[in-house]
Amino acid sequence: MKQNIINKIWNTHLVHSKAGFPEMLYIDRILLHEVTSAQAFAELKNRNIPIRNKHNIIATVDHSIPTDKNRIVIADEIARKQVDTLRANCKETGITIYDIDSHHQGIVHVVGPELGFTLPGKTIICGDSHTSTHGAFGALAFGVGTSEITHAMASSCILQDKPKTYKVEFKGMPNQYFTAKDAILKLIAEIGIGGGKGCVIEYVGEYIRSLSMEARMTICNMSIECGARAGLIAPDATTLSYLEGREYAPKGADWEQAKQEWLALASDEGADYDYSITIDISGAGPMITWGINPEHAIALNETTPAINAGGDKATLEKAYAYTQLQPGQSLIGTAIDFAFVGSCTNGRIEDLRAVAKILDGRKVANNVTMYIVPGSEQVMEMAQAEGLDKIFAAAGADFRMPGCSMCLAMNPDKVPEGKRCISTTNRNFIGRQGPNSITHLASPQTVAASAVLGKIAGQEHLA
Repeated sequence: MKQNIINKIWNTHLVHSKAGFPEMLYIDRILLHEVTSAQAFAELKNRNIPIRNKHNIIATVDHSIPTDKNRIVIADEIARKQVDTLRANCKETGITIYDIDSHHQGIVHVVGPELGFTLPGKTIICGDSHTSTHGAFGALAFGVGTSEITHAMASSCILQDKPKTYKVEFKGMPNQYFTAKDAILKLIAEIGIGGGKGCVIEYVGEYIRSLSMEARMTICNMSIECGARAGLIAPDATTLSYLEGREYAPKGADWEQAKQEWLALASDEGADYDYSITIDISGAGPMITWGINPEHAIALNETTPAINAGGDKATLEKAYAYTQLQPGQSLIGTAIDFAFVGSCTNGRIEDLRAVAKILDGRKVANNVTMYIVPGSEQVMEMAQAEGLDKIFAAAGADFRMPGCSMCLAMNPDKVPEGKRCISTTNRNFIGRQGPNSITHLASPQTVAASAVLGKIAGQEHLA
């Protein structure tokens, strides 16, 4: 029977199935961070339940930590307690933690891939919705709650309803300024924030195959923003090239065997899916969000939609009231106060290189505060080795230490009340980057060009 890659991975990890009940799924890898792991450790300790496969678990600190140079000092008491608790739990149980100054601390969804802990065909969970990032490697990876983290730490299994399968094909090739971030925003704008609800999406097509692993991670990262449980891309030569030699990747004969197994994961020709859609991106240009969720996205050269253009009228009215924009308005030229490059969506070295290319020899506008935050210590060190940090400093941008930073307002990096930020992050919800802040999601290139202009840039400024 012909199978798609989603069902191949699911079926090989299925431990038990009973009609009318969730299925029991084996979990290969668990990623932990300081915000959602404490209750799991406490529950296991209180019930005297040992951790089953501690060598299949790694941890790092990302959400709550400061990103300034003096990041050892955590002023917020709750954040400090979260970080200290994770450190203590890992020390007590023997779980590997990549703490600050380990050379691998960073956002959990950046660290996992760069260590080769993320591998094709694996089932991966983390207490964070953007675990879908790891699907870029052909892994079935999704965010879970703390109770499921507890179950998986104790048994290497969780209970899950089998997801529907969804094939998304990007057809044609876009213009030179269109990025992976623009591709996923275009999809979400088309199918809506509930368009992939309950599904795992497989991304296919010529454009997907042309992308680097970092760009593929950006697309899979935001699968959750259209309601999908996960997104993935079948492994190919690009995947193998990225993984070879990384710390947790197989070596020697095991590597040769693994390559064959991973390539065989590709969906069979003619395999069925529950849903499918083709997105034509022929000649498409950069995208940007104007409203209060990721489906409120338009091409940079378009104008904002009319209130009666379709969708939820009340939500559209709320979005315009919050963002202080009007229907039929071009966003180009809208003044900004902050520009942010970072997060698990666009905090990788490829993103920083793209930003440096635009900032080189230019200055961030006087009215703009720009944060550039690497996704991990490895990304930071690569940027320093390539001299990108010097370009950022000369431009007047603040190149900070690794962490989630301004993505979610859980640490000292926040957009002040009433200020407008153009951001490479994944969510433009009300107050996401700080109470009453306004967020426009865009690619690293669009963010950098806008920072220089002091207002949202058009495509002509991205060269």
